Amino acid sequence: MGTPHQNRSGEMEVFVRVVELGGFSPAARAANMTPSAVSKLIARLEVRLGARLLNRSTRQLQLTPEGCAFYERATRILADIADAERAAGSGEQAVGRVRLNTSASYFNHILAPVLSEFLARHPSVTLDIVQTDAVIDLLAERTDVAVRAGPLKSSSLVARKLGETAHTIAAAPSYLERHGEPRTIADLEQHNRLGFGYARAIDGWPLRDHGKTIVVPATGRVQASDGEGLRRLALSGVGLARLATFTVRDDIAAGRLMPILAHLDAGEKEAFHAVYVGQGGPLPSRVRALLDFLAERGRLE
Repeated sequence: MGTPHQNRSGEMEVFVRVVELGGFSPAARAANMTPSAVSKLIARLEVRLGARLLNRSTRQLQLTPEGCAFYERATRILADIADAERAAGSGEQAVGRVRLNTSASYFNHILAPVLSEFLARHPSVTLDIVQTDAVIDLLAERTDVAVRAGPLKSSSLVARKLGETAHTIAAAPSYLERHGEPRTIADLEQHNRLGFGYARAIDGWPLRDHGKTIVVPATGRVQASDGEGLRRLALSGVGLARLATFTVRDDIAAGRLMPILAHLDAGEKEAFHAVYVGQGGPLPSRVRALLDFLAERGRLE
């Protein structure tokens, strides 16, 4: 635990300047310090951390692996501090960086087409978008908002519903020409059923058979980590895929994909939510701006 007088952000700022300006002397000029003072500050920082951050030579400074990791974290922390100061001083104006985690499917088909509207409304907000279908720890990943599909588990997260989607089993015409079109559940045994490479709330394809819902496993030869990857595989004729309807609507209208077994659809729908950590206080204006925009323009219809 550091002592109260330590100015850790100040140490980070000097260290970052040393790295980015390439030496103690230029960093000292930028920080209005002496090169000796900068050298001693870096030495104290290394002693406190218990790790060498820089390899020194007469001609250049070189980051150690520990120094590289510390530099990357320090630059992010300093940026967050700057964002916090700007946001605190801006009142209701949305200012600063928002980190958004979402699936590639939602980003490509719902968010990307309207994202320019958000940027035009909030010119002082910057977005850091990470695309993954995996469920992440928002605090550990330093994420402000995540768009998640499926049922929400009980947690400290607060959610805004963005709508829900049906699902469509689809295949490319080229695949159907080679393998024929399945018309019954039994026919699926002869087909390559593309699936996700991670556990899901419903791990398979729910279909209605004589009034009962059965879940057909997606035991094909290829799995993917996200829905957009499965869509690309289906478009390439690799196999059948069960995908969120909003992601394949345009492909079906254009004839790039053909819907399969629609008469056996179980009617199961998947909800989408924008989630964030509820900490009891008011949301930063930058985060509230994104949540409001998602509720308005990021809904699934």
